[in-house]
Amino acid sequence: MRSTLTQEWFTAAELAELTLPGMPKTKRGVQLMAHRDGWTSDERQWSDDAPHGVWRERSGRGGGIELHFSVLPARARARVARMYSTGPTVVQPERPVQSTQDLWDRWEALSESRRNKALEKLAIVEQVRSLEAAGTAKELAIDLVCEPQGIASSTYWGWERRIAGASRADWAPLLADQRVGRTATAGCHPQAWDMIKADYLRPEQPAFSACYRRMTEAAAEHGWSPIPSEKTLKRRLEREVPRGARVLARGGRDAASKILPAQTRDRSVFHAMEAINGDGHRFDVFVRWPDGEIERPVMVAFQDLYSGMIVGHRIERSESWPLVRAAFADMMESFGIPEHCYLDNGRAFASKMMTGRMKTRFRFKVKQDEPEGLLTRLGVQVHWTTPYHGQAKPIERAFRDLCEEIAKHPACAGAYTGNKPDAKPANYGSKAIPFESFEALVAKEIARHNTRTGRRTAIARGRSFADVFAESMAAPDTIVTHAVPQQLRLFLMAAEGVTARKPSGEIHLGGNRYWAEPLVEVAGRKAIVRFDPQDLLRPVAVYSLDGRFIAEAECIDASGFNDMDAARDHARKRRQWLKAQRELLDLERRMTIDQVAELLPEAEPAQAPEPPRVVRMVANGTTGQAEPVEEMTAERAATSFGRAVRAAAAETADVLAFPEKERDAG
Repeated sequence: MRSTLTQEWFTAAELAELTLPGMPKTKRGVQLMAHRDGWTSDERQWSDDAPHGVWRERSGRGGGIELHFSVLPARARARVARMYSTGPTVVQPERPVQSTQDLWDRWEALSESRRNKALEKLAIVEQVRSLEAAGTAKELAIDLVCEPQGIASSTYWGWERRIAGASRADWAPLLADQRVGRTATAGCHPQAWDMIKADYLRPEQPAFSACYRRMTEAAAEHGWSPIPSEKTLKRRLEREVPRGARVLARGGRDAASKILPAQTRDRSVFHAMEAINGDGHRFDVFVRWPDGEIERPVMVAFQDLYSGMIVGHRIERSESWPLVRAAFADMMESFGIPEHCYLDNGRAFASKMMTGRMKTRFRFKVKQDEPEGLLTRLGVQVHWTTPYHGQAKPIERAFRDLCEEIAKHPACAGAYTGNKPDAKPANYGSKAIPFESFEALVAKEIARHNTRTGRRTAIARGRSFADVFAESMAAPDTIVTHAVPQQLRLFLMAAEGVTARKPSGEIHLGGNRYWAEPLVEVAGRKAIVRFDPQDLLRPVAVYSLDGRFIAEAECIDASGFNDMDAARDHARKRRQWLKAQRELLDLERRMTIDQVAELLPEAEPAQAPEPPRVVRMVANGTTGQAEPVEEMTAERAATSFGRAVRAAAAETADVLAFPEKERDAG
């Protein structure tokens, strides 16, 4: 802001004619002074883009340059202001219109040193304004403040022009240095530029030097020009191609996704057993299975999302839906049925036996006639997650801890395989842990994992997962659905066509015998048996072939031949059962057999039947007609028998003799 002048720009000759104080009186002298003090330097040239400039080219005849009066010494400037002033009208030079948002965006992009310099300029402007407000002339106030600090008055007037008409709040970014540095881009042949980008931005991740060398060889072959230096092209590529695009091209989607910050999921919205997540993990340990084979085991585990506690697990040779079913059944039996379950879309977890008829199962074709899955039947809402994604399944983080605590446990020394093929330990393959020992080790370490204090999650805050879980389960607003025996039996393995042996109806399965009293009724018939394949000592559920539940049969332990206690116990149980059967029989038989006999009606006397009319055929008869048979009396029977005996003795012709078989002479 300054007084309105009728003329602000002067040539060297015009300034010499004004005979201003502190100024040469000749044109040549003014020119030498301007050159000595740097008034005519390139960076101080006035233009629309640089309104703070102090000299400009003269547009009139003869050319030359003109100087702005603000570059003159204080006394000369004051004389010019008095000579060409037309009053106290405030002049606001035109300046580029700039939004407040753009100003402060550029301010935040500046370095700390450049922002400090702008604040120093602002302090000088405020000092001058305060002196002017106290009654000091503008030019004198500028000289009093700027000359001790070695700041030319023309420089100060340039600051004034920057902030003219602007809000006081925007003075700091307006006074900041506007230099943007070098922005020119080195020229490069378009095909050479395209070639080096295509060569460098690929998954093989070649070095930029190798790409540049191949590009220069192609440029020499095809005559491409110009070709900048290697460093120049690399800086241009890093400037023009965003880092995210470079990482995506060279490292793939997974590497590019890591550039974005991880999502923070608040698990405090749940309570214990409201939501779980499950996954499978293959241990880096050699295990000897009961059949003698040596393989790495797989564990399927489920984790409570609220507390982080592992609530169910099972171990087997491979990941399968029966293994998932067994681990889920253990959790359900111990803690209840969850409302939400977060699983990845693997074949074992998304099998039809587990999630059949679930519309959001993005594996296999959903058919209307397919069987209802176990989780679907229980009403568990399944959410599908990204495989191998720890942010979606926190159990991945738990598996990392268990790898350290179990796979590298002292008990697994020699059986550890390493977590990748090129990381095998020196004692690789020197040992295999029996399955029973490894199973016990996993159970012990999972219990230790759950009860270890000092957890730093937002919910645990130094406590253990088990403490957080127990506290939430005991809260009055925690409602967990507990499984009934009928629901638990659904998660057992089914074996169809097992015959209930006669006469007791006992079930033989896996070398064990199972029996319950209701099985006596189905002895000799086939049935469906549901059982836990990893714990055959547990009771099995027996169903009829049409799906009706019959009984839950206990395992009958095999005892030693000379175990008298077991024999006495078995005899006692047999006597008790027979006694119970007799009591039941007595309850059912309310009538004696004598009473039954008394109720029978008396038999009526039998009547003599009429003599039958028997017809005898006459052999060798002449008439060919039958004669009636005379009644046979006792006297006639005796006479006939005697006559037959006498005829046989007399060897009459009526009796034919059977020929004897010739015997051998010897």
